[in-house]
Amino acid sequence: MGCYSLSMTSEESDFLRRKQISLRGLPEIDSVKEVINNFNRHLHYTCAKDRNVATNKDFYFALANTIMDKLVGKWIRTQQSYHKQNVKRVYYLSLEFMMGRTLSNTMINLMLEGACDEALYQLGLDIEELESEEPDAGLGNGGLGRLAACFLDSLATLGYPAYGYGIRYEHGLFNQAIINCNQIEKPDSWLTYGNPWEKARPEYTIPVKFYGRTQKHGDRVEWVDYKTVIAMPYDTPIPGYKTNTVNTVRLWSAKSPKDFDLSYFNHGNYIEAVLDRNIAENISRVLYPNDNFFEGKELRLKQEYFMVAATLVDIIRRFKVNKTVIPDSKEELYSDFPDKVAIQLNDTHPSLAVPELMRILVDEEGLTWDLAWKVCKGTFAYTNHTILPEALERWPVSMIEHVLPRHLEIIYLINHFHLEEVRAKFPGDHEKIRNMSIIEETGEKRINMAYLSVVSCHTVNGVAAIHSGLLVTSLFKDFFELYPGKFQNKTNGITPRRWLVLCNPSLSHLITEKIGDEWPTQLHQLQNLKEFVNDKTFLQQVFKTKQENKRRLAQYVADTYGITLNVGSMFDIQVKRIHEYKRQTLNLLHVITLYNRIKSNPNGEFVPRTVFFGGKAAPGYQTAKETVSLICHVANVINNDPVIGDKLKVVFLTNYRCSLAEIIMPAADLSEQISLAGTEASGTGNMKFMLNGALTIGTLDGANVEMAEEMGMENIFIFGMKVEDVSRLWADGYDTRRYLARLPELQLALSQIRAGLFNPAEPHKFSDFSDNLIANDRFCVIADYESYVKCQEGVSELYMDWIKWTEKCLVNIASSGKFSSDRTIREYADEIWDIKPVHVDLNPPKE
Repeated sequence: MGCYSLSMTSEESDFLRRKQISLRGLPEIDSVKEVINNFNRHLHYTCAKDRNVATNKDFYFALANTIMDKLVGKWIRTQQSYHKQNVKRVYYLSLEFMMGRTLSNTMINLMLEGACDEALYQLGLDIEELESEEPDAGLGNGGLGRLAACFLDSLATLGYPAYGYGIRYEHGLFNQAIINCNQIEKPDSWLTYGNPWEKARPEYTIPVKFYGRTQKHGDRVEWVDYKTVIAMPYDTPIPGYKTNTVNTVRLWSAKSPKDFDLSYFNHGNYIEAVLDRNIAENISRVLYPNDNFFEGKELRLKQEYFMVAATLVDIIRRFKVNKTVIPDSKEELYSDFPDKVAIQLNDTHPSLAVPELMRILVDEEGLTWDLAWKVCKGTFAYTNHTILPEALERWPVSMIEHVLPRHLEIIYLINHFHLEEVRAKFPGDHEKIRNMSIIEETGEKRINMAYLSVVSCHTVNGVAAIHSGLLVTSLFKDFFELYPGKFQNKTNGITPRRWLVLCNPSLSHLITEKIGDEWPTQLHQLQNLKEFVNDKTFLQQVFKTKQENKRRLAQYVADTYGITLNVGSMFDIQVKRIHEYKRQTLNLLHVITLYNRIKSNPNGEFVPRTVFFGGKAAPGYQTAKETVSLICHVANVINNDPVIGDKLKVVFLTNYRCSLAEIIMPAADLSEQISLAGTEASGTGNMKFMLNGALTIGTLDGANVEMAEEMGMENIFIFGMKVEDVSRLWADGYDTRRYLARLPELQLALSQIRAGLFNPAEPHKFSDFSDNLIANDRFCVIADYESYVKCQEGVSELYMDWIKWTEKCLVNIASSGKFSSDRTIREYADEIWDIKPVHVDLNPPKE
């Protein structure tokens, strides 16, 4: 596809920056003046600085507050509209929200980006420098948290009355550094300089109870001798795209219920007084950095309960406020609760909301059990995100009893009535009764939170067609027989505003020129691009846009790592959490195979590749951390081998996060979605790459299946086993050595890893890694290797023909309409939540 120089002159860089400004539209002069005036006002009065002493951080805060001025009026009017119309609202409960940066997204949604660009240019400031001052609010581990953020954007854009609820972690997901080829975790102190996008609401603080015991008073149960932690809410506005709707995400921060314990002071022990306070506030101190892996720590349990307990009090308060007439009886008061409140559990992390609502309704509000249960089942819905056994939450009964004694009693009672229902449906089937119990009796008694969620919620959904199918045929098979109408599919989606309009303005402008400007909220309109598949001039424009984006990523790599890239090479990218089921190891074995082929025939024909890896390994996940280390060692050898030159480069993109993804996605030629079939619930990175015109190499897993259906199998590179093939492989007895015997290139790669070729200073460092893969290849890397390498050869062959490659890129873009989170949210709204959009009028008629 040709070679392109990497370096840009300052004039070229400025030209590209101004080009991005022009693509965002020409602002009105008055709006530019208004931005300048408000910016200077905030710099002076909010930041208390003048231009002589202000830093870029101050300029960022001044700009952020200028944007907030535009948000607040819409924010207030939105909440007023919901209250006045007394609409049903949806509450999205999630322990993770991977929001990324807010400034750019908000400017785009409010249509202020052109005015802000021009205003800052006139002030002699660089908007990209100010945007880079904002830390990612990375309060999530990966796909689950980013999905929640996309859903919030779509809910606001579509005008649905919605609230997000989570925890305001003081430290988000750790910052990743690579030192001597090893991952080092550093604190993500994203709140160090404050957060201009949030508003503290101390008037709505809520006490949350822990520990203690229960005592009975006749039919009534009281929770006594508990300890209290205060939940303090912080609200962040979520604006819709080109709408008046501004929804809210409310994050809870843990505060001590008292400043100091005076008994410590009486003994002169000031330090103990302070430490006692810190114990309570530890609940919201840090996000657990585990992804698809359950770690049964007491602090994590407290975080989960802390969030749902505060949230339910808040929801009930809002429900009561909207009652114009308070009924005489509590039964009548709560009879329409499910008609006004929909609560979505984003995985099982918030599932303690079920026993908590039962506790509130029965113990505090005095409802009968049957009525309270009817309210609960009518209110809650549950989204499952994984079938991996190690990811499913199973809390020890002893821990629940210690931390939440009343909730254990309620869960046992829920299980009792549930098993009565099972016995009635399957009389005499004792094995089914045992298998379907919420309380697992084998070994240490545990509570299966997925089972609790299925029993308690009116709807259960998976997040891709294949995943939802696996739920009812494997994980929840028995429950599907009991509740066949309860299960649905809701294929995930992404917001096209952040993942195309914001991160790829050149391509966005190109699309708008061809099909108009409605596609960001009507993504199915991208299908109109298919009529230009044979338009060579348009294909050249698409190709040129991709090269510009590749140069941008290459410049980032040069600035960050000092590695010079061949921008004409194929940018082959795998960015996601490091996990065995995502099979970064399979990708790396292919890299080593390419390396060996070049070394054995340096003058042979070879399609240049730059292979990018990115992702964080959970600190306690040793295999994942070894994978990161091995990638970095292999990269060091390949990148410094003069025989290889620029034919093959390997780059590990450290500290992968939302803002970095916004640079990566537009630059990708090839997207690696290579999980073992039946292990990835959906994936959303695959959709982001597709939307930005990358071709996918992947298995028939997760949303890859539906992507292939939308674009046609001829426009995606599919390899490897299907779900039924994997089942058959294990049933027949999977023996890795049978595969190795006929795969000399794989044998060579594994022997090189084992012998320390890539890490001669520590030659035995990865010998166990290699041996374990052969002895316990749980995710069938070796079984899929041959198919993967052969498929990659087809990728290289196609890449040599830029016209055919770009044609397929365009078909990918044009086929992306289904994968908008707007479509997903409409399906949730219509088929699960039963909510309607609300029109927000900024100038309502006077009464």
